[in-house]
Amino acid sequence: MAGTPAAELTLDFSRTNGLVRPLHGVNLGPLCYRGMVDLSDYHRELNLPLTRLHDVVWVNYDAVDVSSIFRDIRNDPALATSYEFDATDDYLAAIVATGSPILYRLGESIEHTPRKYRVHPPKDPTKWAEICCAIIRHYNEGWADGFHHDIRYWEIWNEPENQPAMWTGTDDQYFQLYEVTARAIKSHWPDLKVGGPSLGYTGEFKDGEFHAGDFLLRFLRFCRERQVPLDFFSWHRYTQDPADFARRAHALRRLLDAQGFAKTESHLNEWNYLPNEDWRPMMKEGQGLRREQWNAEMRGPRGAAFAAWALMSLQDAPVDMANFYTAEIQMFGMFNFHGVPQKTFYAFKAFRALLDTPRRVTTPPCVAGDVAVCAGLNPEDTRAAVLLSNFYLSRDLPELVVCGLPWSGPTRFDLYLVNARSDFDRTRSGALDPDGRVTLPELKEPSVVLLKLSPASAEPGPSHIHSSP
Repeated sequence: MAGTPAAELTLDFSRTNGLVRPLHGVNLGPLCYRGMVDLSDYHRELNLPLTRLHDVVWVNYDAVDVSSIFRDIRNDPALATSYEFDATDDYLAAIVATGSPILYRLGESIEHTPRKYRVHPPKDPTKWAEICCAIIRHYNEGWADGFHHDIRYWEIWNEPENQPAMWTGTDDQYFQLYEVTARAIKSHWPDLKVGGPSLGYTGEFKDGEFHAGDFLLRFLRFCRERQVPLDFFSWHRYTQDPADFARRAHALRRLLDAQGFAKTESHLNEWNYLPNEDWRPMMKEGQGLRREQWNAEMRGPRGAAFAAWALMSLQDAPVDMANFYTAEIQMFGMFNFHGVPQKTFYAFKAFRALLDTPRRVTTPPCVAGDVAVCAGLNPEDTRAAVLLSNFYLSRDLPELVVCGLPWSGPTRFDLYLVNARSDFDRTRSGALDPDGRVTLPELKEPSVVLLKLSPASAEPGPSHIHSSP
């Protein structure tokens, strides 16, 4: 691969375009192994805009799932003694302490086991809805020695089309459960936002045209015809092509609008890199070296470049929230099983640093095969930043040309790098050429680059940025 610049990328900082959107939400909170691994300091560093709760029971707490809180369905949902809130209280308290808002998924965690234990349709949907309302009262209104967390988003189940791993019933049984629960919540709390169905499969593109899946079409038709509340529509995507997120987001937005849901938010609330579009390494038959290599690519430099590319491409996509899966230690996580940050964490840290210069600069669109770029200015016009990611290993490495900066005189740059050898360290500093040029040979491999720009007279930052222990 060529290591010399073969393209010119000009960024005019006098042309701004709104704000950089904080779409770096995540799934799952900082407590793992019942608190033996606590990632709270790292979560605070990212200043997460939203934490979604799903699959908490896998390597964390026996918490959050309805069956973890209300263990005997024969009990009376009106009695506080019917609930076991303690573990979930502690789990949510750790998230709240990091400053992140919460999206609470009401339902159960996925079961890849041959026998299914808890992903069955509730025998009494009305009673199940009463239990969900009691959980809301506990965490938002202080009921049963509870809290006032002001959780705004409440999601009803997860991937009910993913049968039988997430739902052993029929589509119609899920539609009924959704309707009963959504109506119950909205009748008590009209200002809360209810949604779902957190679809894993939304449809396929054929010859450039999006064909929605049958479950999705039937669900939207059901909600429209029966006027069932749908404040947010949630969907998932795991892929080897980060350009697919924005393309799919546009297609789903058009579908929602056409079906009468123009005011319904769109949440991409599970996403990650899926090497080779292959799920087999995570299944039982994939355990061992194959799974280890699969996770290493997902969490390594290529996964980091993927994550940064996706976050930049979503800036112009019609999504209201996005949640990476996950911000903890299980498969797909940003951390290994000992709580050590992986390359994907540092990609998110680079994006978080970009948000310190939130006034977005007009940049070329993110195009599959190219280097992705996003840039911004701080409100005081004293700092600027440029974030770049080379996921596709483009041969046309850009020579960056910067103009229109809000200060005169020489400009200093500090380059922070995420690649196979660097964990968001400052690896290079200097001054832009008089014509604003700087070459970026760092992008010759899967990598994420953050350039911090300032007047040459400004004090430099630390030579390395270390994460909290």
